[in-house]
Amino acid sequence: MTRNLFLLAMVSLLQDMASELVYPILPILLTVVLGAPAVVVGLVEGVAEGVAALARYLSGRASDREGRRGLVTTGYAFAAGGKVLVAAATAWPAVLIGRSVDRVGKGIRGTPRDALIADGVEPADLGRAFGFHRATDTLGAVLGPLLGLLVLVLTDGDIRIALWVAVVPALLSVLLTLFVREARQVSRRAAARGAREPLPLPAKRTILVLTLIALANFPDALVLLRVSQLGFTATEVVLAFVAYNASYALLSYPAGALADRWPRSRIYAVGLACFAIGYLGLAMVEGGFAVILLLLIYGGFHALTDGVGKAWITDLVPASDRGRAQGVFQGLNGGAILLAGLWAGLLWETGPGSGVVPLVLSGIAAAAGAIYLFGAGSRLSRLGSSATGD
Repeated sequence: MTRNLFLLAMVSLLQDMASELVYPILPILLTVVLGAPAVVVGLVEGVAEGVAALARYLSGRASDREGRRGLVTTGYAFAAGGKVLVAAATAWPAVLIGRSVDRVGKGIRGTPRDALIADGVEPADLGRAFGFHRATDTLGAVLGPLLGLLVLVLTDGDIRIALWVAVVPALLSVLLTLFVREARQVSRRAAARGAREPLPLPAKRTILVLTLIALANFPDALVLLRVSQLGFTATEVVLAFVAYNASYALLSYPAGALADRWPRSRIYAVGLACFAIGYLGLAMVEGGFAVILLLLIYGGFHALTDGVGKAWITDLVPASDRGRAQGVFQGLNGGAILLAGLWAGLLWETGPGSGVVPLVLSGIAAAAGAIYLFGAGSRLSRLGSSATGD
């Protein structure tokens, strides 16, 4: 536990409280309050992830040269501003702009924040460090929807008030970043030299494989839309989202600890298996408690891949390239999610039931990715061990 790890975990907890208070009611805001079709839900989240992807790439490169903390503060400030725009939106294009500004902030802060965490942690502890951060971050995703639900109960379901309440923890997270310290400053000359050199081959190959798999991972807003279509009320959708995030939070640290002992590719593959079970199950069930069970399993996907993936990529590059590597990895994954959101949104009404076709296609793709990583991922890890170091 380092000072920066603790502070950044608390910052992420507050910001995720704000983000995940908004997230489960966003499909309802778009489709019910503002009257947008389902494809707009996929468009809004897909475009938001796309602009975040570009921001991740640019901020990752900049953080290796210019320092990390300033970018972290700027990113959280953008995110707070985006939430103000969403709360004030009266038409779905305004929500698109607000979510895009929010996600640009996420993109700006994400890679330098992850590099700051890695800068202060021994290589053997990277999985646990990122696992702790993801667990604390996701605790905010449990508290945020519960806070939103409380606000909805106290205001007779007023979504607008709930959206404005989300602005408060977002602003607090910005203030807390001011206490974060620059853990390690790579010289400008070393950073410039590293930027001209390609990333190590194992890192490039791993990023490519994980990006291709991410093309099946459409935004969770569509998953929540599916839950709503299965008969869940707005309150029940929020509670289902809380259950999913509780699973994510509880499993993140154990997943990170396991990834420090076992091949990270195997842990990632288990996460993809959870993804396949969750998506295929949601395509087949008709409602009831089975939906909650599937969301608990689906929470294991993010727990077993998010922090693990970041630790995996960090382990494959020298310290001077951590920001750039995270920027490339997270940027390409965000771009893949953009494409996934677009194709899934377009196919949402196709077939025997809303969302069945994209859920089945994504579930099958995730299962194939899990099988591939079980078979070939360990070889990538062995190649990557020689690339680790300062």
